[in-house]
Amino acid sequence: MKMETTIIADANKFINFLLNCPNECKSPVEYEGAIQIHKVKTGVDIPLLNICSDNQPAFICEKYIPKFPIEVENEDSLTNETADLMQEDPGPLGVSVMKARQLLSWYAVCQNPSMSKGARTAALSPLWVRCDMADSEGTAWLGAETIHTGDKSAAIKLHTVNCKAPTVAKVPSITLEELKQMHKRRHHSSSVVTRGSALYNLFGSTVVENTVIESQSSVTVDFRWNNVESLLQTPPLSSTATLNIKVANGDMRSPMYSLFKELEFIQILAEGLRTGETEWLEPLETRSAVELTKELIQDLQNKMMVEPHQPAKESEAQKGATESSSLAESSMYNTMLTERGDLDFTEQLWLRMRKSVTSHQDIVDCLKIVIKALKYGDIKPWVHRDSSSSLSKLILQSYHQQMEPVSLTGLTPVHMLLEIGLDKMKKDYINYLIGQELTTLNHLSYYLSTEADLQEQVVRAKKLHHLLEIVVTCSTFLSLAYEQLFLLTQSCLQYYRTCSYDEDHEFQLQIRPAVISSFYQKEHPITWSVEISSGQGKREVRTSWQLSDKPPVDHVTFDMADFPLETTLNGEGEEPAYFTTSVSCSLVNFS
Repeated sequence: MKMETTIIADANKFINFLLNCPNECKSPVEYEGAIQIHKVKTGVDIPLLNICSDNQPAFICEKYIPKFPIEVENEDSLTNETADLMQEDPGPLGVSVMKARQLLSWYAVCQNPSMSKGARTAALSPLWVRCDMADSEGTAWLGAETIHTGDKSAAIKLHTVNCKAPTVAKVPSITLEELKQMHKRRHHSSSVVTRGSALYNLFGSTVVENTVIESQSSVTVDFRWNNVESLLQTPPLSSTATLNIKVANGDMRSPMYSLFKELEFIQILAEGLRTGETEWLEPLETRSAVELTKELIQDLQNKMMVEPHQPAKESEAQKGATESSSLAESSMYNTMLTERGDLDFTEQLWLRMRKSVTSHQDIVDCLKIVIKALKYGDIKPWVHRDSSSSLSKLILQSYHQQMEPVSLTGLTPVHMLLEIGLDKMKKDYINYLIGQELTTLNHLSYYLSTEADLQEQVVRAKKLHHLLEIVVTCSTFLSLAYEQLFLLTQSCLQYYRTCSYDEDHEFQLQIRPAVISSFYQKEHPITWSVEISSGQGKREVRTSWQLSDKPPVDHVTFDMADFPLETTLNGEGEEPAYFTTSVSCSLVNFS
């Protein structure tokens, strides 16, 4: 009786702590007995736990990590390395299975309405406890969640997650039929339902001569299907497939790399306007910006001698030189993005200056040369009528000898060059998106608006560039058809109208497996799992089995001493190494 009273008292104390946690446990909070607790969304913050329960908030219990202050005798001698060590976070750690079971028993006691002697039965989020895997079964997690019927706690579902270090094996150590029989015996069910899922990497890091070339971009495909036939089954063509697309600007493999370098210079100019200081890039041209500008002026003067009364468009030779220069930075650019043949004077000037300008004075000198030539009628260049830059407006005024005076002092020259670059890049984006019939000008109005201030225009251009990186990556490397590219473009356009720029955001696209079958059917999956279930609704019970090429938990370091290092590289022609994770549960009724 005394022991029962003590257990209930301990359980109440623990549950009272959890009940006060919702607004305080976003960061770990210490509890007695070397335990710390915090609250997470399981499927978002800890994806593994989504196998067991839906994406819902849960309490996470783990070993308390004390933070001892390091005394430094002489603060002046504190190096960056020492400071980093003082702030280093060892990450989460697990507790023993025995301790985990004690915490879960407290949770179960207080959720059981039959324990009426002072026990609390308030509804609680699921409880998950990290375990240290020191037991023979390799227990990584123990979890519990309450099943309610109306306002009453009716049962509790207990979960166990076991993990094993990676092995290289062509045939799994267990069969699907054996997993089914294990589930039936545990839950006394006569029939089961099987669901499969698999994740394949279609585009990402590359292995070249046993060296992994990391990429911040990735395209994976997530398959889901029913009626699994065998372990490691290739997803059938009837599966539901979702592309997860995350693309980082600046990948040298991208057909957009040349355009990215232009955007990079635009961002440098915008930052210079904002701070007053500019970090200039190394020039890509051996000749100076002034030389290249004078050459452009001379070419136009030569053109005017042929057609003296017409605004001069670029000559065929000049056009060829411009195209050759802009395409040199990316051999794939020509195959995906058609170079515009209607580059006006300001765009030709931009292409030369962005590769050669190394100082504020360079911009001033180049603009002085251009404005002087306009003022004295030495050139009558052609510009797009919808161009909004200050220089374009001066050129249009020069046709009628009515140029407004321009003071090239302060940050005005940088502002003028930035306007030219933005004008040019917006037209490049329009050229591809409209030319490929992926959208309309009306849908691009937010991105092309000149009513926003110049800094905001740069942000929107960056969004548009990221959108194009995503679409071109899927078109080039996955050969997606027009229908898929159109839907992807609309999804990206809609997202970026209201959301901030984010290269880590994963865009998703539903797709038919047949469209990408050649990319995954002969490849090894990143993860493969099967779920065996019986029962219905909240009383559904599951047994899961998963293989993954990365450690499934982050709180335990796996012993790799007996695992040959060379077999961990999943290169071409090698069998992949997989971690095995098994998840089981049991349903305990309270009455």
